[in-house]
Amino acid sequence: MQWTDLKAKLLSAGSAKITGEPAERYIARSTAGPGAGGSGAVFFSMGTHRVKLAVNPISAVEIAHRGNGVADLYFEGALISGRLLEPGFHCPDQAFITVTGSCIFHCRYCPVPTLGGKRKSIEEIKGMIESVRHRITAISVTSGVLETIEEEESYVLEVVKHLRVYNLPIGVSIYPTDQTPDRLKALGVAEVKFNIEAATPTIFAKQCPGLDYEQLWRVLDRSVELFGRGRVFSNVIIGLGETDGEMEACIKRLTSHGIIPVLRPLNPVAELTGTPRPSAERLKKFFLIHTRELARAGLDPKEALTMCSNCAGCDLVPGRD
Repeated sequence: MQWTDLKAKLLSAGSAKITGEPAERYIARSTAGPGAGGSGAVFFSMGTHRVKLAVNPISAVEIAHRGNGVADLYFEGALISGRLLEPGFHCPDQAFITVTGSCIFHCRYCPVPTLGGKRKSIEEIKGMIESVRHRITAISVTSGVLETIEEEESYVLEVVKHLRVYNLPIGVSIYPTDQTPDRLKALGVAEVKFNIEAATPTIFAKQCPGLDYEQLWRVLDRSVELFGRGRVFSNVIIGLGETDGEMEACIKRLTSHGIIPVLRPLNPVAELTGTPRPSAERLKKFFLIHTRELARAGLDPKEALTMCSNCAGCDLVPGRD
């Protein structure tokens, strides 16, 4: 089975049960986004390829840990030998840190508002980075919204100021104000990710009440002016009810603006629990469209220094998969 086919099927499944030797050191835990509050996830790698799967004791996918990260994946009658990757924070090779683990907004696909997570202090964040400094090549920062979008931006900017001492590329993904790109650029941030989340404004309005789709596009365009083509990213969730044509149009719009789409398969949690995950066939279809449109726009996710396209665990990433 080719890697792209295997990964598409695994992403459609979304989870794996872990057997064999204890694997706690290989389990990554999320405090932001649809994976927040779960039982964690593992990164299974085969050579330079990797996939992130939630830990689920009743999954049809099995990963047998043989010790020291050596692992065998059992799926659809096949045995695939590989490794479990030790995360920095949230993902391998990076400290991907959630500053505020709560949110005043209620996007229907996200459990964070119900978890009541706390805000990390700057000293706590620096301590986290120090603990994994020897095995990371980048720092990525994301956050919920504790009080207001403006107050959150102000706090994250203060965090970023204190992280420059590590002399590592920093990526930031927060809900932005119109001034966020300029302020992050002034602090030396390498890359930004502002998430439009849905392929159409109608779906976005339904899924993210109270947030502004067109404002996100304005911020993305300003970010490309400041950071350059290929240094600006945006999550788009596959499986929120969009048609194939709507997703293709969204991919084309992003790439034509110099923005790299991060095509994220729906993780059906929060209010979308029970919604089907996108099929492997649909994920592969969009992977081909994504690959074509990135090439047309001269964009290459392999050059990403931080965040999701650098990790490539949760999505099919052209150039990586």
